Amino acid sequence: MRTSIYIFFLFLVQSVFAQELQSNSQHEIVFTSVNVIPMDTERILENQTVVVKNGKITALGNDGKVKYSKDAQVIPAKGKYLTPGWSEMHAHVPPIDDIEPMKEVLILYLANGITTIRGMLGHPKHLELRSKINSGELLGPHFYPTGPSFNGQSVKTPERGIEMVKEQKAAGYDFMKMHPGLTKETFPPIVKTANELGMPFVGHVSFQVGVWKAIEAGYSSIDHMDGFIDAITPGADTLTEQQIGLFGAWIGYRADMSKAPKLIAALRDKQVSVVPTMALGERWQSPLPAEEYTKAPEMKYMKPEEIKNWVNAKNSYLNNPLFTKEHAAKYLEVRRKLIYECQKGGVQILLGSDGPQVFNVPGFSIQHEMNYLVNAGLTPYETLKTGTVNVASYLKKTDSGTIKTGNVSDLVLLSGNPLRDISQTKNIEGVMIGTQWLSKEFIQKELKKLEKSK
Repeated sequence: MRTSIYIFFLFLVQSVFAQELQSNSQHEIVFTSVNVIPMDTERILENQTVVVKNGKITALGNDGKVKYSKDAQVIPAKGKYLTPGWSEMHAHVPPIDDIEPMKEVLILYLANGITTIRGMLGHPKHLELRSKINSGELLGPHFYPTGPSFNGQSVKTPERGIEMVKEQKAAGYDFMKMHPGLTKETFPPIVKTANELGMPFVGHVSFQVGVWKAIEAGYSSIDHMDGFIDAITPGADTLTEQQIGLFGAWIGYRADMSKAPKLIAALRDKQVSVVPTMALGERWQSPLPAEEYTKAPEMKYMKPEEIKNWVNAKNSYLNNPLFTKEHAAKYLEVRRKLIYECQKGGVQILLGSDGPQVFNVPGFSIQHEMNYLVNAGLTPYETLKTGTVNVASYLKKTDSGTIKTGNVSDLVLLSGNPLRDISQTKNIEGVMIGTQWLSKEFIQKELKKLEKSK
């Protein structure tokens, strides 16, 4: 009887222990018998021992050949797969003065294996958020915020554009976010000042600017493939912004892919990265009804009013007089081809989905994005690179993006092999962000809290 009580007590302690954050800042955390996907090349290192401490990978080698301390926390991982953490390079963090709602979004990202995000809805409070994450006061992915966006409302004169660049540089934002509405008068001085001060600018391409001037200006990344379809569609230069539609939705069906090589070459030669956000296109701009997406299980983490807004946006698209199912299907086909041509043509693709946005729940939308990239023709390995190796290169983080001794311990443990089946990225057994280990039990507990709060 006493033995049974002891075993039950031990099980209870282990269960509670698994539901709490575990840190490798004081003691080692060790993955044993794990299959490592290092991402340096397309390969798997089988039956490895990986040791992490103080936010770094301190040892990696064959099982039985790697030493670690007796008090290490051992995570048995036989048959599981360890990959570098992924990135969301078009993330939305609430642009408000209250950090509390931001914490919920950060958990959604981490729960889906995302250990780096670039915030694309700038707000001064994000600088404080970044600081608290960096200090360890808040749990969250590495955060690279843009400042408040440059758009037709925020920049009505060239002088104001120049002022905004200087303000954001002084404030310490990592990037400048471009939104629609910039003009031939306001865009050039913004770019000139940004280049002089070393401030990278990213995001949308304004209609009056166009993708060719955007590339020439030196965009750090163009998101949504904004302006790409305009550039390869005959007669697009004679149309209004409304006739072209969001990201070229109303004209994509007659795009001429023979014009794509010139665009791809310009992007590659000017080293402009591309964040496709295909999950936004495939879900918002598809011919399918809203009900195809509202029933997705991850919608339980969003407020009902937000889902209602998404449904209204979807229905507005479907009810537009310029919409037809055939044209929408062709438009998405062209977007997929452009992604494939970017990959084949040496353009650096960065993983990003634009969430939260229409039917894109933060974190979960990156899982969809990876699937859409594979559907566009990328291999699972190439797809994983967009969120690991490519992002590390883009951010100039030499100790990130791959699994090797000395690199940061931003890791995802999966139950299946994503190189064989990209959908295995959904089967997360745990996530490590720096010094913190988030077990599957901890993640499920946190997600349950979010579900109950909606």
